[in-house]
Amino acid sequence: MQKPYSARDHLPEELYRAEQVRQLDQIVIQQQGIPAFDLMERAGEAAFAALLGRWPEANNLCVFAGRGNNGGDAYVVAALAKHHGMQVCFYALGDHDKLSPEAAQARDMAIEAGVDIQSWQGQTCCNSDLFVDGLLGTGLTGDVSGDYLTAIEAINRNNKAEVLALDIPSGLCADTGRVLGSAVKADMTISFIGVKQGMLTLNGPDYCGLLGFADLGTAKASRVQISDFKQRISWSLLDKNNQLLAARGGNSHKGANGHLLVVGGDYGTAGAALMASQSALRSGAGLVTCLTQPEHVAASLAACPEVMVNGVQSGLELDKPLAAASVIVAGPGLGQRSWGQLLLQRLIAEAEQTQKPLVLDADALNLLGRFPQVRDLTGPVIMTPHPGEAARLLNCSVADVQQDRFAAVEKLAHTYKAVVILKGQGSLISDGQQTFVCTDGNPGMATGGMGDILAGVIGALLAQGLSPLSSAKLAVCGHSAAADLACEDGQIGLMATDLLPHIRRLVQQK
Repeated sequence: MQKPYSARDHLPEELYRAEQVRQLDQIVIQQQGIPAFDLMERAGEAAFAALLGRWPEANNLCVFAGRGNNGGDAYVVAALAKHHGMQVCFYALGDHDKLSPEAAQARDMAIEAGVDIQSWQGQTCCNSDLFVDGLLGTGLTGDVSGDYLTAIEAINRNNKAEVLALDIPSGLCADTGRVLGSAVKADMTISFIGVKQGMLTLNGPDYCGLLGFADLGTAKASRVQISDFKQRISWSLLDKNNQLLAARGGNSHKGANGHLLVVGGDYGTAGAALMASQSALRSGAGLVTCLTQPEHVAASLAACPEVMVNGVQSGLELDKPLAAASVIVAGPGLGQRSWGQLLLQRLIAEAEQTQKPLVLDADALNLLGRFPQVRDLTGPVIMTPHPGEAARLLNCSVADVQQDRFAAVEKLAHTYKAVVILKGQGSLISDGQQTFVCTDGNPGMATGGMGDILAGVIGALLAQGLSPLSSAKLAVCGHSAAADLACEDGQIGLMATDLLPHIRRLVQQK
């Protein structure tokens, strides 16, 4: 079968905050005995090799350098380009009489190679094949301002030359993926020593472009000294590490593969509960029961007779289906009217009493604020908020959530004692102790029903015996990788149900 392999699957699994990468840098210098300038020279060489690989015809470079070590990397690239016979236009921002010793040595290397260093005063090279961004590194904390802001805007306005960013696009927050006022929109970024966690979520992928990595020859032993790093996951990584569903024995039967109960589908949103039910079947659940509004039963059965669909009008009718279920999925199309509220209260009480795994999605999350007892659940819970739902759960704004997605998902996990999936570009999965970033997926997934499909996959994996964290990781990566396969003919127009045949193949080991 065709296997999904994203443009980021060559990257290491470990993801770091900017401060952790600085710690790594010092560990390498002090314990491996690699001089700081040697690391800078290696960074420039790696960047120039990436440049030649991506733009083999480039001949005219326009290089921007700030006064930090990011600018030192730019000096090395400029020197190598000159030795390679390229034309180099070099603009320096900030006081380059106060460079670090390593950056000053790199500047001398560039001068010796014949690079003409100019102070940037608003000019750009209109005939350049390529811009090289060495303006700002990972140390930026506030919004970009002054000459750096105008330089970034000048780079972004130029639509003739593509952009290579050194270590990180200037203006992008390395820890969160936020744009700090303005950021260089690169076509390719080459990251050094450690991949920064913000590059893979929120705005990070859009501004980094194609993402390369160079460890600069640093030993892996240095990395084990840094704890509390985040981890990159993808379907390809889970497949490589044998973390898909195990093959079934020949004596397997439907009762051995779990009985999933999906509750939702209020008036106008019946399709949500049905899609969650269908995706659960396609993901291997042995039995799926869907409880919805009575008026939706006939149409749902006609669409998918394999789902056992029952109409319910109150929580009093849940006793029998709850007794049969091994896992509960609450929320797809549940609505926020009294019907949904009463059903959710009953489901929460059942999960608390029986310790059955509970997946809370969509309107179940929107209703949680009215039921504070969910915070006291002791059984396994998986929550799947998008940023708006996360904001309501944390009693903050969406902007607050997106300000630091890592902090938000970890706070949710701690507050609700749950495994939490914070959806979005670079979806995050956290149990409060470990946090993972999924690098599968594409913008075609921004359409109705995608979350319902995901909820069904999660429930099915739980029903087949995977732990909550393993279920969340495989569901998110399998769901996103299925979307990558399903959009071969284009991302626009992708429908949630287009993922179903791909999910069926991806969740299981061959």
